[in-house]
Amino acid sequence: MKLRARSAKLREEPVVRIPMMDTSTDSGRVTSPTFKFQSPPIKMLAETLSRCTRSVDGQLSFWLSRGVGDSDLDVSVVWMQGTVIEVLPERGTTVRIHDDTGTFSVCGVSSVPKGKPCLFAGKYVMIMGVVQSCSPEPFLRAVKMTDLSDNPVHSRMWRLEVEDLHRNLPLM
Repeated sequence: MKLRARSAKLREEPVVRIPMMDTSTDSGRVTSPTFKFQSPPIKMLAETLSRCTRSVDGQLSFWLSRGVGDSDLDVSVVWMQGTVIEVLPERGTTVRIHDDTGTFSVCGVSSVPKGKPCLFAGKYVMIMGVVQSCSPEPFLRAVKMTDLSDNPVHSRMWRLEVEDLHRNLPLM
């Protein structure tokens, strides 16, 4: 009986739980409520993310139109990479990052795992974050940040990797 209950749980849709940041102050501290997302972080380029639209139902969700007849893609939580071009003290430290297609900003970086060592211009970093806005320039709230500067393969392959993923995403 317990085995059946366990296997039924395994078949459920995965839910990504992201800690909410207290953005009312510059502390960047994590509060107890969480956002629940039905999809995992999706690899994204700045130029593509800037074309996404916010959900009309008022929820914090963003969607990428994949064309006529294709289902839209939920891009509320993204995985992006790029080079830090500016570090600002606002909102728990905000960084501006440039990838091969454009720039985007990420707030709350100083309070996420491994975020502080990445706070220097010129570092090549990976960011996982919750999309706050897409236009005119994407703006994320950081969940994770990692320095990838030690291996130049990361930066050379990123755009190709993301473009390949988007070409081969299954239609839902």
